[in-house]
Amino acid sequence: MLNLADIQAAATRLQGQVLRTPCVESRTLSELTGARVFLKFENLQFTASFKERGACNKLAQLTADERRRGVIAMSAGNHAQGVAYHAQRLGLRAVIVMPRFTPGVKVERTRGFGAEVVLHGDTLDESRAHALQLAEREGLLLVHPYDDEEIVAGQGTAALEMLEDVPELDMLVVAIGGGGLIAGMSIVAKALKPSMEVIGVQTLRFPTMYNAVKHLQLPQGVSTIAEGIAVGTPGRVPQQIIERCVDDILLVDEGDIEQSIVMLLEIEKTLVEGAGAAGLAAMLKDKPRFAGRTVGLVLGGGNIDPLLLAAIIERGMVRAGRLARIRVSARDVPGTLARITAIVSEAGANVDEVHHQRAFTMLAAQNVDIELVIQTRGPDHIEAVLRSLRSAGFQAERQ
Repeated sequence: MLNLADIQAAATRLQGQVLRTPCVESRTLSELTGARVFLKFENLQFTASFKERGACNKLAQLTADERRRGVIAMSAGNHAQGVAYHAQRLGLRAVIVMPRFTPGVKVERTRGFGAEVVLHGDTLDESRAHALQLAEREGLLLVHPYDDEEIVAGQGTAALEMLEDVPELDMLVVAIGGGGLIAGMSIVAKALKPSMEVIGVQTLRFPTMYNAVKHLQLPQGVSTIAEGIAVGTPGRVPQQIIERCVDDILLVDEGDIEQSIVMLLEIEKTLVEGAGAAGLAAMLKDKPRFAGRTVGLVLGGGNIDPLLLAAIIERGMVRAGRLARIRVSARDVPGTLARITAIVSEAGANVDEVHHQRAFTMLAAQNVDIELVIQTRGPDHIEAVLRSLRSAGFQAERQ
């Protein structure tokens, strides 16, 4: 069974090969959650993910014959980039099998590290099966993203660094996909500080490790914003460790994760992907669970599709009341739209979109529904805009 000495040996092996990322307190997030929150910025790794740690630890220990044959991996993106980058650095052939849904930014970056990318299957399990076939056919060594003790040992080095930098930590909050990261980190935590609580986080749409550990059968979805932890089958090696060393696993939904991505971008000026924001999502969802604790929170990765990020930011603005859709009913005569937009402007809001609705409305034929998307300062400001429109004789309501 993997132990602290294995992870310490991995840390020595990784010196100078991966970035020792900062672990610093976020005063604003601490105020919002009621805990002291220390962020481990693994999204600052060269490939923007903690996955480099395990990949580097694994590849650094290959035999001469294994190096000659080359390696193959299956991944939704971050493990792929970690393996591809360190294989390139070590002069190894790397074949990466990725699901067809993988964001284009991850596919292109993986190719950019010199790997041969094969897009196959709609799930990680389908990609895994294809990778096994290719490995056997071409004599490649399979580098599993999480079900491998050397991978787990590499990931666990993040916890060594966190406890060296912030010895007062009494809780770790870590996202779970296959379980490699939390397995390695929990071994370190329980060995160095047995009283430390280790909390895992999964999405409601992919509660596979939650089900396995708690012996439940919650349904599994088909997609999630946190595709990095959308794992259909939990790892056997991590599961054994998690059952022994992890205190609890919490579930978060898509909205929780979206909100956390936007908050980290606004507050910490740092970009994280869905999987990387899952830990903060859990803290915001269940504040009493973490109140008064000194929490180490891992920002696991920052590889997110730009178009997805744009949609998340826009949806976040809607939730915060900074982007709102209002409907104004008025006479369909010249000058009406100009009056409406002038009132909105005088109220301090900015018009983002305008749409006239003449056909799909129950109003009289000479009237029109005008839908406006406006930028505001928040919910109170939206109400102020609506009051101004109503005072001018228009029927106005928020959509």
